[in-house]
Amino acid sequence: MILTFLALALLLVLVLRIFERRWPASTAESDWRKNLIAYLLFAGAQICLLPLVSLNPVAERFALIDLASWSLIPAALAYLVLMDLAEFAFHRAQHAIPFLWRMHSLHHSDPNMNATTTVRHFWGDPLLKAVTIWPAVALILKPTPAVLIVYGAISLYHYFIHANLPVSFGRWSWLLNHPAYHRRHHSSEPEHFDSNFASLFPIFDWICGTYRRPEGFPPTGLERQPRSLTDLALWPLRA
Repeated sequence: MILTFLALALLLVLVLRIFERRWPASTAESDWRKNLIAYLLFAGAQICLLPLVSLNPVAERFALIDLASWSLIPAALAYLVLMDLAEFAFHRAQHAIPFLWRMHSLHHSDPNMNATTTVRHFWGDPLLKAVTIWPAVALILKPTPAVLIVYGAISLYHYFIHANLPVSFGRWSWLLNHPAYHRRHHSSEPEHFDSNFASLFPIFDWICGTYRRPEGFPPTGLERQPRSLTDLALWPLRA
């Protein structure tokens, strides 16, 4: 199943990269090689360290609702919405708490946000989520394997969200995240900072007052860039 998921993700990235080259929304050079290295470090941490720190197995024993008693569609929808709310809260914290920002800034440092930026994360991020938001969700909802598969499949949509494509939902931007909406969040222009944090559903931004309808395709990236493998591995100390 994991290999199938990785194959689908790779295929999606390749397709999006073809469209990005055909309709470039930015002329900046892609940082895809560093994004790939960051992903390998990220995946390695998940494989080697995540099982050691994850609190989900313990939390699931005390879950308020076992989704095994629900039919698949409502169970998957409930889990998706709750996880998206948790990811939104964690994302807000990443921009508000200096140490979390030092880790998260690696994701924002890409000078040309594109489909490969999706996997440009510091390897410590999933370890923090494994002891915070993920077990918090598990205390409320215990997912079935089928629900997790559906959630994983929907998560592939994040590659499209990060794509360097001139795609905007316009006045319907509050319904679902998309390239223009998320590009504003990654914008290097100060007037765009601290907006559009939503992972999938912008309704959480609307509720919290951080929703901004996207206009245009601003530049992305930070002044500080990773220059080496050491920078990527020790980003919070190097940034």
